[in-house]
Amino acid sequence: MLQQILHDMYIDPELLAELSDVQKHILFYKMREEQLRRWREREAWEALAQAEGLRPPKVKRASDKHIQWLLGEDGEVWVWIMGEGPGDKPYEEISEELIAEKARLQAQREAEELWRQKEAEITKKFRDALANEKARIMAEKWKVEMEDRKAAKVLEERIHEEFKRKEEEERKRGEEQIRRQEEQRARELYWTLKQAQLQSQASEKEEREWEEQLRRSKAADEERRRRAQRARDEYRRLSLRAIQKGTVAGLSFMFQELGQSHEQEARLYHHFPGPEPLLPLAVPVRTWERPLRPVSREIIVRWFKEEQLPRQAGFERNTKAIAPWFHGIISREDAEDLLENMTEGAFLVRVSEKIWGYTLSYRRQTGFKHFLVDASGDFYSFLGVDPNRHATLTDLIDFHKEEIITVSGGELLQEPCGQRDSPPDYHLLFE
Repeated sequence: MLQQILHDMYIDPELLAELSDVQKHILFYKMREEQLRRWREREAWEALAQAEGLRPPKVKRASDKHIQWLLGEDGEVWVWIMGEGPGDKPYEEISEELIAEKARLQAQREAEELWRQKEAEITKKFRDALANEKARIMAEKWKVEMEDRKAAKVLEERIHEEFKRKEEEERKRGEEQIRRQEEQRARELYWTLKQAQLQSQASEKEEREWEEQLRRSKAADEERRRRAQRARDEYRRLSLRAIQKGTVAGLSFMFQELGQSHEQEARLYHHFPGPEPLLPLAVPVRTWERPLRPVSREIIVRWFKEEQLPRQAGFERNTKAIAPWFHGIISREDAEDLLENMTEGAFLVRVSEKIWGYTLSYRRQTGFKHFLVDASGDFYSFLGVDPNRHATLTDLIDFHKEEIITVSGGELLQEPCGQRDSPPDYHLLFE
């Protein structure tokens, strides 16, 4: 099944939900190794194809774009961090001053432009008014009728001074209005630039958060690699013990069933060479073509009766009694309900509906764990957790009563969880 997953680079979501965290880490590690292996094969094939002339080599176009860094006295790239140099003001103060100065200059340029327009309007207004007044005086011909030309001249000058005074007052009011508009515009520009700075700081904060998320992702990848390495180390540590206590014990039981002598069994256990070759072990003969995955409960029951019963699956060792931890085709929720009121270390084994095998449900102090047991071949082993192979299902259970299942979880099988209802949930398997 693992080979099929690595071949397709895909795993059914329902099957993935049955895997524990450690199993998922190991599966991810195996899939990543397969990706690297395929990439190396493709790179080697392309290099060979280029060497034999089957494919022209890739030519990278040269670019005339380049970057030239400014160097300091020490020959290294010159770097200045605003606000941290000798004599520098704090960054916040420098930023505030730059924003205020930029706003002031912009408002000043706008005020100068407004003042030029206002001054032209005032000059034109009073020039036209003076011309109209002179025309009115001339039209009335009062100057011609006056005997005292000097009085007329004085009156004209007084009128001219009056208009000049009014022009100055109008000019001052215009300057005051422009000044107020300049101050208001400077405040508006300051807040606009300040808002832009806050948005820029928010973008920098988002970028820092993204970098932190990337760092955590890399740390998680490193943790997955360490867990996979610990799993491989644990596998090497348990390999010898699995051979001695798991596989060999199962083979010894099969030899006893076949009527082999105690001398042959002793030679197999202690690896002594015998005078005659050992007989091949009898394997169950399949009388039907099994589909790739279970498709119905009827198919699962047939598989169990024709392939698992001859191998004494679910029975206690060397007896015809069904093991107290064995259950039928029950769901994950039903298994957790049975284990709910039990202590840590309680367990049961149920027939799986996802694979050709079983699921070991384990009671933790704060929850539950479920491990898939592959029985599609001629041995029993945990899928993705413990690659040790056991001759019988009972061997696997007895082995992990003394050896933990995973290094990270430290699961040790202690108390079996039996039946609660009558008839038992496995009665269809033995009818």
